Amino acid sequence: MEIQNKAMLITYADSLGKNLKDVRKVLKEDIGDAIGGVHLLPFFPSTGDRGFAPSDYTRVDSAFGDWSDVEALGEEYYLMFDFMINHISRESVMYQDFKKNHDESKYKDFFIRWEKFWAKAGENRPTQADVDLIYKRKDKAPTQEITFDDGTTENLWNTFGDEQIDIDVNSAIAKEFIKTTLEDMVKHGANLIRLDAFAYAVKKVDTNDFFVEPEIWDTLNEVREILTPLKAEILPEIHEHYSIPKKINDHGYFTYDFALPMTTLYTLYSGKTNQLAKWLKMSPMKQFTTLDTHDGIGVVDARDVLTDEEIDYASEELYKVGANVKKTYSSASYNNLDIYQINSTYYSALGNDDTAYLLSRVFQVFAPGIPQIYYVGLLAGENDIELLESSKEGRNINRHYYSVDEVKEEVKRPVVAKLLKLLSWRNNFAAFDLDGSIDVETPSDTTIKITRTDKSGENVAVLVANAADKTFTITANGEEILANLEADKQQL
Repeated sequence: MEIQNKAMLITYADSLGKNLKDVRKVLKEDIGDAIGGVHLLPFFPSTGDRGFAPSDYTRVDSAFGDWSDVEALGEEYYLMFDFMINHISRESVMYQDFKKNHDESKYKDFFIRWEKFWAKAGENRPTQADVDLIYKRKDKAPTQEITFDDGTTENLWNTFGDEQIDIDVNSAIAKEFIKTTLEDMVKHGANLIRLDAFAYAVKKVDTNDFFVEPEIWDTLNEVREILTPLKAEILPEIHEHYSIPKKINDHGYFTYDFALPMTTLYTLYSGKTNQLAKWLKMSPMKQFTTLDTHDGIGVVDARDVLTDEEIDYASEELYKVGANVKKTYSSASYNNLDIYQINSTYYSALGNDDTAYLLSRVFQVFAPGIPQIYYVGLLAGENDIELLESSKEGRNINRHYYSVDEVKEEVKRPVVAKLLKLLSWRNNFAAFDLDGSIDVETPSDTTIKITRTDKSGENVAVLVANAADKTFTITANGEEILANLEADKQQL
């Protein structure tokens, strides 16, 4: 199945029921045609970070099912898999063989060996200035010591968690691994590969080791050369200033819209529509839009879309308006990996307010691109404080485990039922064609009018919304088809 211009669900294999069979059951029985694609968050054997420290890409974690379960989903939905291009687990064959055999290992060049990396740059490197220059996720140098079976030690590059050891993507052995893994993913049904932590993949002396140009383009082009003959697309994952995704989009790749979440919150908190309108006019069509993901709500992504003052305002309002959101949940005491993200469900960030929440999703539907809906967001889920506190993992506030029976109850809630109808309509209405056009107006400081038109000009969807009182109407070819949550309008 090829990528379709239909909303994509983001879910773990054990978050809508206990396994992949349950996910399929929930989608068929409870979600219907509101969803056309599925981003299956990492379902491989992993030693940490909820799947993002994969140890073996050749297998499905047996707790979730097997490849036949993945392939069954692929027969009904277009699929996206994660490839952690920057790192792999310490329990991987590569790491274990290297640890055992050291320089006799076939994987001796698979990882970035810290001392060897700097030795090529000259004596007495790295200096403190070198380390300070690195775009880091830690306060210290991004290293981890490995003790070989022969008793010697070295340091390996380690950007993220202790289990996630960085790969040298420029080594021949790593290139072979990347090619084999990507081909296998497509064989099992992947139409789209998400390159996790892509901007960190290339390291180079005298740079900040984040989106290193021009070398990063070589890596991306190599991946494209593998996937293009297989008719699979790439979605590089980068949380940073929107100018970086724009560069990638200009090269013809799909990108993420990570600026929309905070911009939408600002719009609904302030009641002002000017910045949302500005961003929608700037946004490309070949993108996947988000309001929520398995991570937190990105702050840095909205820089220069919103002013620094507006970002500060939105961040502070989130803690005031949001339900059960505390600053400490996004701090080191709750194992927060990214100081530029706020841990909360999107529904709770809007105060568990059905009216404001539905309007946020309406904005997402009318934005350029294909909507991605995180499973908690699809069910308008509240912050899971119990899971957060039991795990002391900040991001778990937005990672509730739904049972199959629980989903059946959640879809009966008016806000969820209306969201599902909204998505079903959007998936099947031609005005949202990616070859079409968008026109954005702000009749007043608090209102916005968004018009989506297909390439032929025959199908037109119009949203008129007031961000201050959270009212809206949607018309399709002149017929009103959806309005405020309280209004009993024509069914889709």
